[in-house]
Amino acid sequence: MPAFTATSCLGNGVASLRSSLLSQHTGLVPCKFESVDLDTYVGITNITEDKVFLPAELQGFDCRNNRLAYLGLQQDGFIDALEKVKCHFDKTRIGVFLGTSTSGMLQTEKGYRELDPQTGALPSWVNYRYAQNTCSVAHFVRLVLGLCGPTAVVSTACSSSAKVFALAQRMLLLGAIDAAVIGGVDSLCLTTLYGFHSLQLLSQNPCKPYDSNRDGISIGEAAIFALLTRDDEHTPSGSLLIKGVGESSDAYHMSSPHPEGLGARQAMQLALQQAGLAASQIDYIHLHGTATQNNDAIESIAVSAVFEDKPPASSTKGATGHCLGAAGALNVVIGALALQQQTAWGSPGTEKLDDTLSPIHYLMHNAARPMSHVLSNSFGFGGSNCSIVLGFKD
Repeated sequence: MPAFTATSCLGNGVASLRSSLLSQHTGLVPCKFESVDLDTYVGITNITEDKVFLPAELQGFDCRNNRLAYLGLQQDGFIDALEKVKCHFDKTRIGVFLGTSTSGMLQTEKGYRELDPQTGALPSWVNYRYAQNTCSVAHFVRLVLGLCGPTAVVSTACSSSAKVFALAQRMLLLGAIDAAVIGGVDSLCLTTLYGFHSLQLLSQNPCKPYDSNRDGISIGEAAIFALLTRDDEHTPSGSLLIKGVGESSDAYHMSSPHPEGLGARQAMQLALQQAGLAASQIDYIHLHGTATQNNDAIESIAVSAVFEDKPPASSTKGATGHCLGAAGALNVVIGALALQQQTAWGSPGTEKLDDTLSPIHYLMHNAARPMSHVLSNSFGFGGSNCSIVLGFKD
């Protein structure tokens, strides 16, 4: 990964994210989003119409999700890094692969408040193709960056933006592309907030992964982007690499994960296999860790089954919230920062570990330690799983 960036409730760019992780700061705040009347916490970014302006030629794409994407692209010199890549590779051979869950759905939700009383038609400013359409964000990013290569969006709930790493990897190995912009963008909307509330999965407090008193998720939003190119003789020693990716599907239930974590175990084992590593060579696991009763319990079963030596592990969703379609890519970036800082992250918000969970080495506080390989887990609603191994080039 020659370049990556992250914008979330912890701030714009990697420096803010790193600083917050080092200080164990949370970005979760009481929900005052839009017209939502729910007693919960959210991870919200500052992307109102008066804060983020799209270029005139892209105004047709204006919606919360694309504004968040545009803000994210401006951080950490990401566009400059891409321009350097474009000097080496044709723009028709640089792909754009992003994950999202609801894309620009908020625009349509607002439109339903202004239906034509005679015809029931949505107002003219609701543009499904360039807002709610799942592929809108990838189309938008492709135009912003001036790229013409293959473009796709993955929408598999919370594993969406992890699975794009696998998609880009396959395209690179096939020789269909030379480089890829990958990541995830997901923004707050009424459907997810009220939807998870109806499932009784929203916490009334900042979420507490793996805590004995955990009571649900805190929804966040984020824009994450990374550049991927082939690992070859031109890749400098010490570069961050995606060493292995594992995907699986529980094929068990529409919403509940497999009770023994079968799919999660398969994803982790496949990632290790592709990386050519034994489980004992993983130095830190960045867990999916949503802070729901079921998810944390089943993930602990899966991790305990795969990792006999119990490497340090934690979830950082108590800092960022659960960013749904952007969560997988955010997990990967936080795993990359763990390697760069040689620090296994603690778990903001977690106060008392649940001792009824399967035994894993769960960290509540940051721990500096030598690390060569990190595993990042992302397990989507309904059992769509993806695990990614990161490491340094020798």
